[in-house]
Amino acid sequence: MEKIKIARYDSPVGELVLGSFNRKLCICDWVLSSHRTATDLHICRCLNAAYEEDKSEFIQHTISQLDEYFTGRRTQFSIPIQLAGSDFQCRVWSELMKIPYGVTISYSELARRIENPKAVRAVASAVAANVMSIIVPCHRVIGSNNSLTGYRGGLEAKQELLALEARTGSLHQNQVAAGLPTQAPCLELPLLQTCESDSNPL
Repeated sequence: MEKIKIARYDSPVGELVLGSFNRKLCICDWVLSSHRTATDLHICRCLNAAYEEDKSEFIQHTISQLDEYFTGRRTQFSIPIQLAGSDFQCRVWSELMKIPYGVTISYSELARRIENPKAVRAVASAVAANVMSIIVPCHRVIGSNNSLTGYRGGLEAKQELLALEARTGSLHQNQVAAGLPTQAPCLELPLLQTCESDSNPL
């Protein structure tokens, strides 16, 4: 059986578990998520692989990019990823990655962007099932009344992530206005691969 290399990352807003499979990131999820056990079973079954504690070179690379994100030096990620979910879930998650850094949208707007405006509840469920936190930025989706709503890492973590992006976004705008160099856009897009599953325990 193939292995999913996993390691923990102590971020400024909470501890994350990172997992790589065939040099693609398949997990970036909160250790204290109430769905932790169900998530782990789902990922292993979907990829037909087992967890193995190992801070691989790929995970080290992911940690470096996360460090840059949390210190305001990175606004985009260039990490190949592997999504494990239904076609609908992967469609929602792919749309999440199009939300610009520092921008928030509502669940209804997200449903509209995937051309399924009546599927707001299904979209919200897919967002809640995202196990690629920060990399697939579900924290940028909020309620239509601007409430934070739910988040796998907790509302405090979501609030801190949005505050970080608001601060960093303003700084980058000032640098552009002043003609100062900013982070170059990432030219390498994340590699998306889907894995169908009849059940969704997340």
